[in-house]
Amino acid sequence: MLLNPLTRKKIQRFKSIKRGYYSFMLLFVMILVSFLAEVFVNSRALVVCYNNKLYFPVYADMNPGKKFGLDYDYETNYRQLKKHFKDENKGNWVILPPVPYNALENDLKQDLFPPYPPSFKERHYFGTDNVGRDILARLVYGFRIAISFSLLLLLFDYGIGVSIGSVMGYFGGKFDLFFQRIIEIWSNVPFLYVIIIISSIIVPGFITLVLIMAFFGWIGITWTIRTVTYKEKAREYVLAAKALGASNSRIIFKHIIPNTISIIVTYAPFAVSGGIVALTSLDYLGFGLPPPTPSWGELIQQGWTHMDSWWIGGSVIGAMTVTLIAVTFIGEAVREAFDPKMYSTYE
Repeated sequence: MLLNPLTRKKIQRFKSIKRGYYSFMLLFVMILVSFLAEVFVNSRALVVCYNNKLYFPVYADMNPGKKFGLDYDYETNYRQLKKHFKDENKGNWVILPPVPYNALENDLKQDLFPPYPPSFKERHYFGTDNVGRDILARLVYGFRIAISFSLLLLLFDYGIGVSIGSVMGYFGGKFDLFFQRIIEIWSNVPFLYVIIIISSIIVPGFITLVLIMAFFGWIGITWTIRTVTYKEKAREYVLAAKALGASNSRIIFKHIIPNTISIIVTYAPFAVSGGIVALTSLDYLGFGLPPPTPSWGELIQQGWTHMDSWWIGGSVIGAMTVTLIAVTFIGEAVREAFDPKMYSTYE
């Protein structure tokens, strides 16, 4: 389906805002790499050639060591297998990912206690944490969890908030006043304490935490959409739809909400940023996802505990800084690109 000229103009304007466009490309690459993390960061080999037969362990079932001529039945250690094939020199070979560790693996060394500093020889490029897990692996998988959490939370928040806000603005009157009082009461509930109480009773999983956050996170966008809907419902296209006999639900969801999409898109990047910060904060306080889930908040907590191991705190703070700056630049560029009052071209 071809885009209309106005939408193409907005996209071209977004591309002209270089800091936002390049930030979008950077964030897109980060998300793509994180969702394909098993190819780049994994203790399983990408390809194993054994007795002239190829194996692809990354997305396959567990391969016991005996399958490749080793003397154990548990999953193959592919780093050791690579050394074993090299020592045998029988034409077998292994291709490992650039970072040959997973986010949950403890790589411990004899007579040394973790955390270990960065080492290109050991391929711990960002070092390890206090139990020997690779920092880069936990950053990548932690980012995947954080961005998935944030996007899913955005979907729930905006799905609820936009629907309620547009209905409030469209009908107005007592219906609007009733929901205003509910939202005012709801917004005064300290949701952080609610999460702490729930976390003390049950161990919150990924979906549970999203639902808890969404239970309180829809309020902000509701007020914005309510105000915009008040303005939109007085426009000629809404009056024409009413005159043609369109139902209220059709007017709201087929006419008004599509015409407020610029507002929704403008706020979305900042909501994504807020979701990442919220999950990181909860994990830092110990009320987020349960260990040993890869988490930026847990890495920050480790960095604070082990101040002498600078690579732990430095790596996660650097990753968060890059991510949040990129999201902020994208949000600013989207806001300017969708602003009808702005016509200048950015170089």
